[in-house]
Amino acid sequence: MKEKLFTAPCGTIHYWVNDIPSEMALIFLPGLTADHRLFDKQIEYFEGKCRVLVWDAPEHAASWPFASSFDLSDKARWLNGILEQESIMSPVIIGQSMGGYVGQMYCELFPDKPKGFISIDSAPLQREYVTSIEIWLLKRMEPVYRYYPWKALIKTGTKGVAMSEYGRKLMRDMMMVYDGKKERYARISGHGFRMLAEAMEADLPYRIKCPALLICGTEDHAGSCIRYNKAWHRKTGIPIKWIMGAGHNSNTEAPDAVNDLIDRFRKKYGGRLEP
Repeated sequence: MKEKLFTAPCGTIHYWVNDIPSEMALIFLPGLTADHRLFDKQIEYFEGKCRVLVWDAPEHAASWPFASSFDLSDKARWLNGILEQESIMSPVIIGQSMGGYVGQMYCELFPDKPKGFISIDSAPLQREYVTSIEIWLLKRMEPVYRYYPWKALIKTGTKGVAMSEYGRKLMRDMMMVYDGKKERYARISGHGFRMLAEAMEADLPYRIKCPALLICGTEDHAGSCIRYNKAWHRKTGIPIKWIMGAGHNSNTEAPDAVNDLIDRFRKKYGGRLEP
């Protein structure tokens, strides 16, 4: 994997990509406050099989400094710019949590480009799934993070997203990027939730025209993720796979199971992709 840069109007985005030629590329988008390491087990599995790309989202980890004057559609457009820079024509967008929302915005703005979409412990972006109270709360999360004691935030942030020792340690390691920088952490979190609320309020169709798959941990208690995924599956018919015993970061909890689901998906919709 080679680290590369993409220059956006608000800052520089760091991403990692391999050079294996293949018809389909797997694009991994981490969730809010996580970085590219969230998908270490997926990159390890797929980097020798097909083209893969993962980023540190704007404002996050290496993609800093970065001005907070952007919205979810900007992130999707910059993602498209990165894919064009890498000459990736058939991406499968794989987004965990906030990364899944970025993926849905990408599908909205560039409906004919995605080869596939996989949501991992994310939720639908359509306005109809959320209540007015939920949107109100999303817009007001920054003060919560700002005044929450840092040690307590690390404890709840790690135990709240993972059940396994590996998953919790990885989340703690990613959070420690902001150790001594809690104001930055609060800013990133608050901005992310506001962007999400504004994208929902925009009430766009957010239709997914490409093949899609929903993945969710049975112990995912981040917000109402399980309820959202059940409703998403019921309304759209998008297949859903439950990862038994996994929390919000199910790709770190059960990497073999999640990797197998992704592998089956890419082979079904991309044919034989190995070089």
